[in-house]
Amino acid sequence: MNQASALFFGSVVHSRHRPAEHSLRYRVFSLLIDLDEIETLGRSLRLFGYNRRAVFSFHDADHGLGDTGGLRRWIEENLRQAGITASGIRIAVLCYPRILGYVFNPLTVYFCRSSDGTLQAILYEVCNTFHERHTYVIPVCEGRAGNDGSVRHDCAKQMYVSPFVPMNCRYRFRIMPPDETVLVSINEYDSEGALLHASFAGRRAPLTDGMLLRAFATYPLMTLKVTAAIHWEAFKLWLKGIPVHRHRRSDERVARTIVKPDTRTGGERI
Repeated sequence: MNQASALFFGSVVHSRHRPAEHSLRYRVFSLLIDLDEIETLGRSLRLFGYNRRAVFSFHDADHGLGDTGGLRRWIEENLRQAGITASGIRIAVLCYPRILGYVFNPLTVYFCRSSDGTLQAILYEVCNTFHERHTYVIPVCEGRAGNDGSVRHDCAKQMYVSPFVPMNCRYRFRIMPPDETVLVSINEYDSEGALLHASFAGRRAPLTDGMLLRAFATYPLMTLKVTAAIHWEAFKLWLKGIPVHRHRRSDERVARTIVKPDTRTGGERI
């Protein structure tokens, strides 16, 4: 059968516009996992494990409510809360895998499609270094598509992420859903306008033991480097004198917001 799960090799880019310019680019790869295939992949691949130790692995504990075996139920319940029929839904998860047992995912993206392949919703699961998670559940409406076939979403920021970014911001997402390539682009705005841009662009490769071995050789200990890079770039921002915003603790360690786009105004109803 044709396998929907894959690897995407590419780059993460961040660009800060003010009060001082700052940019970075890192080569990374992401895992795209079709939840209907995950158990089979965990059995058939030597280098990949599902809820078990392996060189590369995917653990339910790293996502959603953290319940082993409960990730699909959590996604389907969020879809129902958003007014989307979850029966027969296909779910693909774009994220970093655990590598030798370690992972930190600043953003996990869930692509939710009906049985005929129509994209119904995207879930954006944001994690911070304080072990807090907030997921933005946003239906896909025809009127929100870009001329290039991308999906456009926007919502108010609900969780503290970076000490160098205020809470009173909005996210504007531009998504090219995974096919031969994938793009996840985020522009963050505050009351003064565009503040920073972050994106991941990648090209598809088959999810096989051979390709996982290549990924391990090319990006050794990548997930540890992601965490190290976050702190290194934060240090450089501090040296540039970027104002620091103290951590505002979330009311719940794991939370979600149902965002219902208002196509009449281009805004949102929550």
